[in-house]
Amino acid sequence: MSRLLAILLDTARQETRLLLALALPICGAQLAQAGMSVADVMMTGRLSATDLAAVSVGSSLWLPLMLFMTGTMMGLTPVVAQLLGGRRIAEITPNVHQGLWVALALGVLAAGLLWFAVGPIFTLMDVPEAVAERSRTYLFAVAFGMPGAALFQALRAFSDGMNHTRPSLWISLAGLAVNVPSNFVLIYGGDGMTALLGPWLPDWIQALPALGALGCGIATALSLWTMCLTMALYTRHSRVYGRVALWQVPRLPHWPMIGELLYVGLPIGVSIFVEVTLFTLIALFIASLGEVTVAAHQVALNYTSILFMLPLSLSMALTVRVGNVLGQQRYRYARRVAWHGIAFCLAVALINSLLLRFTAEPVIGLYTRNAEVAGLALSLVLLAMIYQVSDSLQVNLAGALRGYKDTRIIMAITLASYWLVGMAGGHWLGTRGVPGLTGPLGVHGYWIGLIAGLTAAAVMLGERLRRIGKAVAHGERDPLHS
Repeated sequence: MSRLLAILLDTARQETRLLLALALPICGAQLAQAGMSVADVMMTGRLSATDLAAVSVGSSLWLPLMLFMTGTMMGLTPVVAQLLGGRRIAEITPNVHQGLWVALALGVLAAGLLWFAVGPIFTLMDVPEAVAERSRTYLFAVAFGMPGAALFQALRAFSDGMNHTRPSLWISLAGLAVNVPSNFVLIYGGDGMTALLGPWLPDWIQALPALGALGCGIATALSLWTMCLTMALYTRHSRVYGRVALWQVPRLPHWPMIGELLYVGLPIGVSIFVEVTLFTLIALFIASLGEVTVAAHQVALNYTSILFMLPLSLSMALTVRVGNVLGQQRYRYARRVAWHGIAFCLAVALINSLLLRFTAEPVIGLYTRNAEVAGLALSLVLLAMIYQVSDSLQVNLAGALRGYKDTRIIMAITLASYWLVGMAGGHWLGTRGVPGLTGPLGVHGYWIGLIAGLTAAAVMLGERLRRIGKAVAHGERDPLHS
């Protein structure tokens, strides 16, 4: 028993610092990118309700596409991490080049969808014509930034896999620094500039048109390409990537290598897309329960989502650490690294739950002064304390499995747990309740369904990690060719 405790303490001493060194910059980058969405909403909302609605509706279409691309490119991270761990440096560049081809194709495809598919979607959703028109122009502009977003995510996945997560933080902050002033100039035009800085501005600046939602889309595209080009320049000139000559000899598409990347990455993209659409559908179902319920749901979800950034970042860091150790062929130690990451994430989730418990009332007061909304949101936060634990566990179990390049099972478990347990179960509880015990539980039923779905995912992913870790540690499975 004492020997086991000594092993666990030794693993914690070695791995906690490494895990946090990777995770904290990722967390900062996530917050910076979320800040762009916040800036878009706040700045268009100050112009008009129609522009705000246009950007909100448009964001509900392009953000899931970008998250799908992000998830797909995350498949490059364990590939690079394993090659780095195994000191197979020469193989990193061709894999990254194929990742860039995949990213370019996904970015162009996403742009095409935003250009040509939004009209029928708006008709199906019965979006008011004024909102639909401005949202179309907003998405038309955003579409130009989608290839840049995809290429940035590919380069970020490469950098993360090389154990360098700080560049994504600084470059995301650079994107935010471009987004906010660009938003101001393009959304409000010359009148906004004059109101802010005074009438001394040159006539050509004062004559700039206020583009509203279209300006917001242009600013978003500019910030996405800024992040892409800055990341490209950094990976070209920085010495931190050692002998990886990423930009010297371009390689044409190599279909077997692209197939391997998609084999690992596509299931991640699908899993993330399924999760995003799950929350979108729940929001639509809850909309029928009244504006107080909708407002309380959004307040509780927004607050808990901010706290969830660190567990999410830990999961991405855990993918890198597990991949590195597997590349070094330290298969037994990789198992310890994975489960240490899960234990650490559980501790973080419990701390987050305590924060929710003691800060919920004053924080909710910052969101709303409506007593009815605040009371309902507070009751949801109590459920969110359990939700934090289940969600943190499942996302970090998935992160460890990605380090093993075991991604297809994550997709299958996500589909089953989110849709069959979370969505179907939550809708049943929300609209019908528990037969013989309660009536319809409303929004609480949907949240209980979410907790059940996330818990089911955590249990299944935990069992999968136990089996994979044991098989690899005993030489029954080759993690380098999963």
